[in-house]
Amino acid sequence: MTLSQSDKAVRFRALHEAPGAFVIPNPWDAGSARILAALGFQALATSSGAEAGTLGRRDGKVTREEALAHCRAIVGATDLPVSADLEKCFADAPTEAAETIRLAASVGLVGGSIEDATGNKDKPLFDVGVATERVAAAVAAARALPFPFTLTARTESFLRGNPNLDDVIRRLQAFEKVGADVLMAPGLPDLAAVRAVCAAVKKPVNFMVGIKGKSFTVAELTAAGVKRISLATSLYRSAMSGLLDAAREVKDAGTFGYVERGVPSPDLAAFME
Repeated sequence: MTLSQSDKAVRFRALHEAPGAFVIPNPWDAGSARILAALGFQALATSSGAEAGTLGRRDGKVTREEALAHCRAIVGATDLPVSADLEKCFADAPTEAAETIRLAASVGLVGGSIEDATGNKDKPLFDVGVATERVAAAVAAARALPFPFTLTARTESFLRGNPNLDDVIRRLQAFEKVGADVLMAPGLPDLAAVRAVCAAVKKPVNFMVGIKGKSFTVAELTAAGVKRISLATSLYRSAMSGLLDAAREVKDAGTFGYVERGVPSPDLAAFME
Protein backbone atom coordinates (compact mmCIF):
# COMPACT_ATOMS: atom_id res chain seq x y z
CA MET A 1 0.00 0.00 0.00
CA THR A 2 1.31 3.42 -0.97
CA LEU A 3 0.21 6.20 1.34
CA SER A 4 -0.22 9.79 0.24
CA GLN A 5 1.90 12.50 1.83
CA SER A 6 -1.22 13.81 3.53
CA ASP A 7 -2.00 10.38 4.99
CA LYS A 8 1.56 10.10 6.30
CA ALA A 9 1.33 13.55 7.82
CA VAL A 10 -1.89 12.69 9.63
CA ARG A 11 -0.39 9.45 10.94
CA PHE A 12 2.70 11.28 12.13
CA ARG A 13 0.65 13.92 13.93
CA ALA A 14 -1.44 11.17 15.55
CA LEU A 15 1.68 9.59 17.06
CA HIS A 16 2.28 12.84 18.94
CA GLU A 17 -1.29 12.86 20.24
CA ALA A 18 -1.48 9.23 21.38
CA PRO A 19 -0.79 8.23 25.00
CA GLY A 20 2.77 7.46 26.01
CA ALA A 21 6.00 7.99 24.09
CA PHE A 22 7.18 6.64 20.75
CA VAL A 23 10.66 6.01 19.38
CA ILE A 24 11.59 7.55 16.03
CA PRO A 25 14.84 5.95 14.81
CA ASN A 26 17.25 7.62 12.40
CA PRO A 27 18.27 5.66 9.28
CA TRP A 28 21.18 6.87 7.18
CA ASP A 29 20.16 5.46 3.79
CA ALA A 30 17.31 3.68 2.04
CA GLY A 31 18.48 0.23 3.15
CA SER A 32 18.62 1.09 6.83
CA ALA A 33 15.21 2.76 6.46
CA ARG A 34 13.74 -0.48 5.08
CA ILE A 35 15.20 -2.49 7.95
CA LEU A 36 13.79 -0.13 10.58
CA ALA A 37 10.38 -0.14 8.93
CA ALA A 38 10.34 -3.95 8.81
CA LEU A 39 11.17 -4.06 12.52
CA GLY A 40 7.93 -2.25 13.24
CA PHE A 41 8.87 1.37 13.93
CA GLN A 42 6.04 3.76 13.08
CA ALA A 43 8.01 6.74 11.78
CA LEU A 44 11.55 7.67 10.76
CA ALA A 45 13.78 10.72 11.08
CA THR A 46 16.92 11.70 9.27
CA SER A 47 20.13 12.62 11.10
CA SER A 48 22.34 15.38 9.75
CA GLY A 49 25.41 13.74 11.29
CA ALA A 50 24.70 10.31 9.83
CA GLU A 51 23.85 11.87 6.48
CA ALA A 52 27.15 13.75 6.45
CA GLY A 53 28.98 10.53 7.26
CA THR A 54 27.51 8.79 4.21
CA LEU A 55 29.08 11.56 2.11
CA GLY A 56 32.42 11.36 3.89
CA ARG A 57 31.89 14.72 5.54
CA ARG A 58 31.49 16.18 9.01
CA ASP A 59 28.15 17.25 10.41
CA GLY A 60 27.18 20.70 9.18
CA LYS A 61 29.12 20.38 5.92
CA VAL A 62 26.25 19.28 3.69
CA THR A 63 24.37 21.63 1.37
CA ARG A 64 20.62 22.06 1.38
CA GLU A 65 20.36 20.38 -2.02
CA GLU A 66 22.37 17.38 -0.82
CA ALA A 67 20.31 17.11 2.36
CA LEU A 68 17.04 17.20 0.45
CA ALA A 69 18.26 14.51 -1.97
CA HIS A 70 19.17 12.35 1.04
CA CYS A 71 15.71 12.92 2.53
CA ARG A 72 14.02 12.05 -0.76
CA ALA A 73 15.80 8.67 -0.84
CA ILE A 74 14.70 7.81 2.70
CA VAL A 75 11.13 8.99 2.08
CA GLY A 76 10.97 6.78 -1.02
CA ALA A 77 12.24 3.68 0.78
CA THR A 78 9.13 3.01 2.91
CA ASP A 79 5.56 4.10 3.51
CA LEU A 80 6.43 5.50 6.93
CA PRO A 81 6.19 9.18 7.79
CA VAL A 82 9.63 10.84 7.72
CA SER A 83 10.76 13.93 9.57
CA ALA A 84 14.08 15.60 8.74
CA ASP A 85 16.94 17.04 10.72
CA LEU A 86 17.23 20.29 8.76
CA GLU A 87 19.85 21.84 11.06
CA LYS A 88 19.38 25.63 11.00
CA CYS A 89 17.34 25.23 7.79
CA PHE A 90 20.53 26.06 5.88
CA ALA A 91 20.01 29.79 6.31
CA ASP A 92 20.24 32.69 8.72
CA ALA A 93 17.42 34.82 7.30
CA PRO A 94 13.91 33.81 8.40
CA THR A 95 12.61 33.95 4.82
CA GLU A 96 15.27 31.51 3.63
CA ALA A 97 14.66 29.22 6.57
CA ALA A 98 10.99 29.20 5.61
CA GLU A 99 11.93 28.30 2.04
CA THR A 100 13.73 25.23 3.35
CA ILE A 101 10.50 24.05 4.97
CA ARG A 102 8.66 24.45 1.66
CA LEU A 103 11.39 22.53 -0.14
CA ALA A 104 11.33 19.83 2.55
CA ALA A 105 7.65 19.25 1.86
CA SER A 106 8.37 19.01 -1.86
CA VAL A 107 10.55 15.89 -1.37
CA GLY A 108 7.86 14.08 0.61
CA LEU A 109 8.75 14.93 4.20
CA VAL A 110 5.94 15.40 6.70
CA GLY A 111 8.05 16.99 9.41
CA GLY A 112 11.31 18.78 9.97
CA SER A 113 13.32 20.77 12.46
CA ILE A 114 14.81 24.22 12.79
CA GLU A 115 17.47 24.96 15.39
CA ASP A 116 19.04 28.02 16.96
CA ALA A 117 22.69 27.10 16.26
CA THR A 118 24.39 29.64 13.99
CA GLY A 119 27.30 27.54 12.75
CA ASN A 120 29.59 30.36 13.90
CA LYS A 121 32.00 29.25 16.63
CA ASP A 122 32.40 32.85 17.87
CA LYS A 123 28.63 33.16 18.43
CA PRO A 124 27.23 29.64 18.42
CA LEU A 125 23.58 30.54 19.15
CA PHE A 126 21.20 33.04 17.63
CA ASP A 127 19.85 35.57 20.12
CA VAL A 128 16.52 34.34 21.39
CA GLY A 129 14.62 37.07 19.54
CA VAL A 130 16.19 36.20 16.20
CA ALA A 131 15.83 32.48 16.87
CA THR A 132 12.14 32.94 17.61
CA GLU A 133 11.61 35.01 14.48
CA ARG A 134 13.17 32.21 12.45
CA VAL A 135 10.89 29.63 14.07
CA ALA A 136 7.86 31.84 13.40
CA ALA A 137 8.77 32.05 9.71
CA ALA A 138 9.19 28.27 9.54
CA VAL A 139 5.83 27.80 11.25
CA ALA A 140 4.13 30.10 8.72
CA ALA A 141 5.63 28.09 5.85
CA ALA A 142 4.49 24.83 7.44
CA ARG A 143 0.95 26.14 7.98
CA ALA A 144 0.71 27.19 4.33
CA LEU A 145 1.18 23.59 3.19
CA PRO A 146 -1.87 21.49 2.22
CA PHE A 147 -1.19 18.93 4.97
CA PRO A 148 -0.22 19.09 8.68
CA PHE A 149 3.58 19.40 8.51
CA THR A 150 5.00 18.81 12.02
CA LEU A 151 7.61 21.46 12.81
CA THR A 152 10.17 20.79 15.55
CA ALA A 153 11.96 23.76 17.09
CA ARG A 154 15.16 22.92 18.93
CA THR A 155 17.64 24.82 21.01
CA GLU A 156 21.22 23.63 20.81
CA SER A 157 22.16 25.36 24.06
CA PHE A 158 23.51 22.33 25.92
CA LEU A 159 25.59 21.32 22.90
CA ARG A 160 26.91 24.80 22.14
CA GLY A 161 28.36 26.06 25.40
CA ASN A 162 25.20 27.40 27.02
CA PRO A 163 24.19 24.75 29.60
CA ASN A 164 21.69 27.07 31.25
CA LEU A 165 18.44 25.21 31.87
CA ASP A 166 16.47 28.39 32.58
CA ASP A 167 17.56 29.87 29.24
CA VAL A 168 16.76 26.60 27.47
CA ILE A 169 13.25 26.68 28.89
CA ARG A 170 12.79 30.36 27.94
CA ARG A 171 13.81 29.56 24.39
CA LEU A 172 11.51 26.56 24.11
CA GLN A 173 8.61 28.54 25.55
CA ALA A 174 9.23 31.29 22.99
CA PHE A 175 9.28 28.73 20.17
CA GLU A 176 6.08 27.19 21.50
CA LYS A 177 4.38 30.58 21.63
CA VAL A 178 4.98 31.21 17.91
CA GLY A 179 3.54 27.83 16.95
CA ALA A 180 6.19 25.10 16.94
CA ASP A 181 4.55 21.66 17.08
CA VAL A 182 7.36 19.81 18.90
CA LEU A 183 10.12 21.13 21.15
CA MET A 184 13.63 19.75 21.58
CA ALA A 185 16.77 20.49 23.59
CA PRO A 186 19.51 17.95 22.78
CA GLY A 187 22.02 17.22 25.51
CA LEU A 188 19.84 17.58 28.60
CA PRO A 189 22.11 16.34 31.41
CA ASP A 190 19.76 14.29 33.56
CA LEU A 191 16.18 13.20 34.09
CA ALA A 192 15.52 16.14 36.42
CA ALA A 193 16.27 18.50 33.54
CA VAL A 194 14.08 16.43 31.22
CA ARG A 195 11.21 16.63 33.70
CA ALA A 196 11.68 20.39 34.08
CA VAL A 197 11.54 20.96 30.33
CA CYS A 198 8.47 18.76 29.86
CA ALA A 199 6.67 20.50 32.73
CA ALA A 200 7.47 23.98 31.37
CA VAL A 201 5.82 23.52 27.96
CA LYS A 202 2.54 22.18 26.65
CA LYS A 203 3.68 20.90 23.26
CA PRO A 204 5.27 17.45 22.82
CA VAL A 205 8.95 17.19 23.74
CA ASN A 206 11.49 15.20 21.71
CA PHE A 207 14.40 13.70 23.64
CA MET A 208 17.57 12.81 21.75
CA VAL A 209 19.23 9.52 22.69
CA GLY A 210 22.86 9.06 21.72
CA ILE A 211 25.08 10.81 24.27
CA LYS A 212 26.97 8.55 26.68
CA GLY A 213 25.73 8.98 30.23
CA LYS A 214 22.82 11.12 29.03
CA SER A 215 20.66 8.51 27.32
CA PHE A 216 17.84 7.13 29.42
CA THR A 217 15.37 4.29 28.97
CA VAL A 218 12.05 4.60 27.19
CA ALA A 219 10.28 3.96 30.49
CA GLU A 220 12.25 6.68 32.28
CA LEU A 221 11.70 9.21 29.51
CA THR A 222 7.99 8.42 29.29
CA ALA A 223 7.63 8.91 33.04
CA ALA A 224 9.45 12.25 32.71
CA GLY A 225 6.89 13.46 30.19
CA VAL A 226 8.71 12.92 26.89
CA LYS A 227 6.53 12.20 23.86
CA ARG A 228 9.06 11.44 21.11
CA ILE A 229 12.47 9.73 21.42
CA SER A 230 14.92 10.10 18.53
CA LEU A 231 18.22 8.25 18.19
CA ALA A 232 20.33 10.83 16.32
CA THR A 233 23.54 9.29 14.94
CA SER A 234 23.61 6.42 17.43
CA LEU A 235 22.43 3.66 15.06
CA TYR A 236 24.81 4.86 12.36
CA ARG A 237 27.66 4.94 14.86
CA SER A 238 26.76 1.45 16.03
CA ALA A 239 26.93 0.19 12.45
CA MET A 240 30.24 1.96 11.86
CA SER A 241 31.57 0.43 15.09
CA GLY A 242 30.93 -2.99 13.55
CA LEU A 243 32.79 -1.91 10.41
CA LEU A 244 35.77 -0.67 12.41
CA ASP A 245 35.94 -3.85 14.50
CA ALA A 246 35.78 -6.09 11.44
CA ALA A 247 38.30 -4.09 9.41
CA ARG A 248 40.74 -3.92 12.32
CA GLU A 249 40.47 -7.68 12.83
CA VAL A 250 41.40 -8.25 9.19
CA LYS A 251 44.23 -5.71 9.19
CA ASP A 252 45.72 -6.51 12.58
CA ALA A 253 45.05 -10.22 13.05
CA GLY A 254 44.53 -11.50 9.53
CA THR A 255 41.41 -13.36 10.66
CA PHE A 256 37.78 -13.15 9.60
CA GLY A 257 35.82 -13.95 12.75
CA TYR A 258 33.42 -11.12 11.98
CA VAL A 259 32.02 -13.23 9.14
CA GLU A 260 30.70 -15.75 11.66
CA ARG A 261 29.13 -13.00 13.76
CA GLY A 262 27.52 -11.12 10.88
CA VAL A 263 23.96 -11.23 9.62
CA PRO A 264 23.74 -13.60 6.62
CA SER A 265 23.20 -11.92 3.24
CA PRO A 266 19.82 -13.63 2.64
CA ASP A 267 18.54 -12.27 5.95
CA LEU A 268 19.52 -8.73 5.01
CA ALA A 269 18.15 -9.15 1.50
CA ALA A 270 14.78 -10.10 2.97
CA PHE A 271 14.38 -6.50 4.16
CA MET A 272 14.91 -5.08 0.66
CA GLU A 273 12.70 -4.90 -2.38
